[in-house]
Amino acid sequence: MRIAMIGQKGIPATSGGVERHVEELAKELTKMGHEILVYARAWYTPKSVKKYQNIKIIHTAGINTIHLDAITHTFTATIHAILQKPDVIHFHGVGPSLISWLPRLIAPRIKVVATFHSMDRYQYKWGKIAKCFLSLGEKFICLFPHSTITVSRGLYHYCLNQYHKITTYIPNGVPVWNGAKNEGRLEQWKLVPDQYLLTVCRVIKGKGIHYLISAWKTLRAQNPKLTNNLKLVIVGEGDENYLNELYALANGDESIVFTGVEQGENLNALFANSKLFIHPSENEGLPLSVLEAMSFGKAVMVSDIPAHQEIIRDSHFWFNTADIQSLANKITELITQPKLLSSAGHTNRETVAKHYSWKDIAVKTEKVYGSERNKE
Repeated sequence: MRIAMIGQKGIPATSGGVERHVEELAKELTKMGHEILVYARAWYTPKSVKKYQNIKIIHTAGINTIHLDAITHTFTATIHAILQKPDVIHFHGVGPSLISWLPRLIAPRIKVVATFHSMDRYQYKWGKIAKCFLSLGEKFICLFPHSTITVSRGLYHYCLNQYHKITTYIPNGVPVWNGAKNEGRLEQWKLVPDQYLLTVCRVIKGKGIHYLISAWKTLRAQNPKLTNNLKLVIVGEGDENYLNELYALANGDESIVFTGVEQGENLNALFANSKLFIHPSENEGLPLSVLEAMSFGKAVMVSDIPAHQEIIRDSHFWFNTADIQSLANKITELITQPKLLSSAGHTNRETVAKHYSWKDIAVKTEKVYGSERNKE
């Protein structure tokens, strides 16, 4: 089959869960013999990149502003994709799915599939008008595609209860890590193996990093001996204004390390040598960074939102969302129990291997592409 992927910023992924999802899915589908077209935005994937691991990269125009970037690029990508006469157009995200009606209208032979990755309207960066369009996108992603995929059971039940749409649950995935720890790479940040807590994310307000920094500072003030040799490492970039707020909140504390975006061996070393991974987000679909930490055999502590509870089943590793003292208390509880951290890390690694394989995910997605179209 010829399959066009639309909605992502591009590949290879440098940040963002949707981009990593599309990259890994496209690689597996290519191995299965399908021709994959991935649409990219020039500010994310350079125009010089025309092919990546046998995946064709196509650039189309868009208006690169916070409100118009995704929708304008999705529109031009959809028109271009229709002209390529693919078997499937696969939209990723509720925003891009605002255009999912277009191929249904003018190219009815093309199967339209969409993946509901997260409830984007809850992100802090959007104003009232944008949230209205994203809410409309939720309706469209359940109405116009022949098939809709949800990446978490929570989103599956949300679509069923809110829009009376039966979707196909296919989670995000992650490969199990089996490489070297590369401890020497930590020297650039003056880090010591097993002596730092880690979070990796797109740094926007909804990820809750301000709660994490505040909790860390609270913990250091309340129990300085316990945290004396530990550091908090924040990996990622995102909203510049929010990053500046975080820098101000950290206030030059040398125990708080901002690495910026890291990839490849640097990122692997940060995951592999961490003591505990923390994800304080307020809203998620199915967070890839949590799955990645699990794939490294790490214990993962999360806010108690449904998307996190779906992956991390042990309530010992939950804290109350947006509650700084609860977060500080949970860090204290966990870092004083090395056996519990080790056991949880082993369980997490087994869970990823069993339930979150990209190869299995690609097979399930292929079945959606090839299945009989949903009746209107």
